[in-house]
Amino acid sequence: MDARIHATAIVEDGARIGSETSIWDNAHIRAPCEIGEQCIIGGKSYIAYGVTIADRVKINANVYICTGVTIERGVMVSAGTIFTNDRFPRATIPDLSKLQDSAPNEHTFTTTVREGATIGAGAIIGCDLEIGRFAMVGMGSVVTRSVPDFALSVGNPARVVGFVTRRGEPWIKFSPWKIPDPAEYTCPDGYRYHLYKGKVSETPPE
Repeated sequence: MDARIHATAIVEDGARIGSETSIWDNAHIRAPCEIGEQCIIGGKSYIAYGVTIADRVKINANVYICTGVTIERGVMVSAGTIFTNDRFPRATIPDLSKLQDSAPNEHTFTTTVREGATIGAGAIIGCDLEIGRFAMVGMGSVVTRSVPDFALSVGNPARVVGFVTRRGEPWIKFSPWKIPDPAEYTCPDGYRYHLYKGKVSETPPE
């Protein structure tokens, strides 16, 4: 099945859109970029050139995804999320005589969102970092460092306060006085989670 593209959306020539993907009103998809199959791109979202989005990704309304971002399969990016890629942004060259070139340069950094992760509404994602597999970033968080697999990260700046399952449900939360490590948990789906030295691994159901 072909992609479904709203009449008001702008999809530039050279953007690759997978089958069964829906692009909603007033979204702007720059080229070249790649969007996989069975994705949803919400209204008024902007996806820059050089972005790669895998299959079955949900991007809600008013999301800004800049050059250098890679999003793996099954990721949720909630409304109003902003990605960044420049640590030293300036509008002009140093003497203010002309605008700075907007093309990628040595100050342009990449960010990768690993499979199954969720980014909450209104989050701001820094650059040169990684959001781990099935991690969850809380709404309104400002992410300035990489987030481990399955981690629950919240706040400004965001910090890890626990770990979640594949369903996104917390199975362990930290207190200010104690971080239970090592720890194990088996969820109703049969996945077993193992926390050791701040990292979570999983064992699939038998």
